[in-house]
Amino acid sequence: MTAETVLLVRHGETDWNREGRLQGWAPTPLNERGREQARRLGVELAETYDIDRVVASDSLRTRETTAGIRDAAIDPEPEFDSAWRERGLGVWQGFTWGELESRFPAFEYDNGLLALEERPEGGETLVDMYERVLGAWTDLQSASAETTLVVTHGGPITVVLARLNDLDIPAAIRRYSINNCAVTEIDLARDETVRENELLFEPVPPREP
Repeated sequence: MTAETVLLVRHGETDWNREGRLQGWAPTPLNERGREQARRLGVELAETYDIDRVVASDSLRTRETTAGIRDAAIDPEPEFDSAWRERGLGVWQGFTWGELESRFPAFEYDNGLLALEERPEGGETLVDMYERVLGAWTDLQSASAETTLVVTHGGPITVVLARLNDLDIPAAIRRYSINNCAVTEIDLARDETVRENELLFEPVPPREP
């Protein structure tokens, strides 16, 4: 048995997602909408794929998303791996995009290569995250599971898409905006995407605060 398919899934919605706040490694839980997204996605995944392995970031929001997906009778026990975490944002964590760009203009991806080297206090550079995620990606490609589900974050999914589509990281970040509980399916034999950032279920209406 050789690795054939990887399904990359971003976690369900959190309140910080709704508020446009950068989460990084913050222990933010799913909100009610996020839990329903995970449940609906699990139903669709169970009907569409025969999943042999489940790998997930060890962040709270990905753990909760994984639990919601597995409630739909997806059997493999999850393996939690910090290599699939979002970028560590340190002191930038909790800011909205607007706040961050005004207070830390070096963060702007329009700065190109300079943005790759910017390290927030207590956090990671984009290069740090890129190398970490590509190491985890290489491990998946050599795994024995035919179909692997990876529950992760927007940043790591963007890194993999950048690698597959020969994009630099700032360009990939500008191009992709990964939706909560959307699926990116990758055919490993062809080293290409079958679907990108696709919702497999009817969208869950936003919940009132």
